[in-house]
Amino acid sequence: MSTADRSQAHHWLPDGMEDLGVAECWSLLRRQEVGRLAVSIADHPDIFPINYLVDGESIVFRTAAGTKLAAAVLGRGVAFEIDGYDPIAGEAWSVVIKGYAKEIEHMLEYFDADDLPLFPWHASVKPNIVRVSPDIVSGRRFHVVERPSLEVAPPEHDKPYMPPD
Repeated sequence: MSTADRSQAHHWLPDGMEDLGVAECWSLLRRQEVGRLAVSIADHPDIFPINYLVDGESIVFRTAAGTKLAAAVLGRGVAFEIDGYDPIAGEAWSVVIKGYAKEIEHMLEYFDADDLPLFPWHASVKPNIVRVSPDIVSGRRFHVVERPSLEVAPPEHDKPYMPPD
């Protein structure tokens, strides 16, 4: 989508960031495979990289027993984030989902989710399937400012180096 098209379809914020619409957020989510799941267990935050799939308007991932699954079973709020960078356009973006994670336990829903092309990147067995259902979907895009040159001037010497005799 061109910048002109986006300016008509999205809301530009005063600081030059573009507030992405929900449809574009889901489009970006569908193009990625890895994101970060943020959970809170016993009042301590934790964050995990996960590979995932979009199923309808939810995020689905596999996991073994542990903190991620415990967060799903407790039914507390979670956050999920992905980011991207387009070096040609010089733009970066981020999409965040806030909602609830729940282990898929109903047999028919489990079989449907088990048929999704979602495979763990790690060789360990991950029999549990978790669905993140969003309450809030938001995203932003912004132009990346040019970095200053990091070139360092060579040191100046009064005398050329002369090896000892």
